[in-house]
Amino acid sequence: MTYDEAQLISESQRGDVQAFNLLVERYQTRVYNLAYRMLGDADLAADVAQDTFLSAYRNIRRYRGGVFAAWLLRIATNACYDVLRARQRRPTTSINALLEDEERAPRQFEDPGEAPDERSLRNELADEIQRALGMLDADQRLAIILSDIQGYSYDEISAVTGWPLGTVKSRLSRGRAHLRAILRQGELLPARFRQEDRT
Repeated sequence: MTYDEAQLISESQRGDVQAFNLLVERYQTRVYNLAYRMLGDADLAADVAQDTFLSAYRNIRRYRGGVFAAWLLRIATNACYDVLRARQRRPTTSINALLEDEERAPRQFEDPGEAPDERSLRNELADEIQRALGMLDADQRLAIILSDIQGYSYDEISAVTGWPLGTVKSRLSRGRAHLRAILRQGELLPARFRQEDRT
């Protein structure tokens, strides 16, 4: 049975946990991926995703319409910024990063027919991109994640972040330029970033 999102939101606002769980199922991957790309840590991303949905459930009665995904991703974004601020106050190194636990890092777009050497190269590129993303300013990183990884338009990014359109474009342009420079140093530049930024 297919559920209309507006209906699920309305039922969630009346306290229907099952309806809210369906919203969680619909958006959990998007929220987790945003958090993982922002934080570069699978465990922290899972914690942020969980906190995002708990906060959304507690505050869903305050949701007044608009794009639900943008409302939800704004909660996730704020949670990521909280983690990044805490990390700056108390810098730590993730045990997962120290152990280079490949099993825990999410791999997108797996192809079962892919040759082992192709998979290895793709995984190496994904790791390099994630490392480069981690070197960006948090706002630029967020702009790139929302635009180039999750495919949101400028208007949608503005709704998620609360930034004016000019700020979205500026942060995306600067972030792409910085990301290109970092990736060029590692000689693992993906084709999409070789072209000049047209924004």
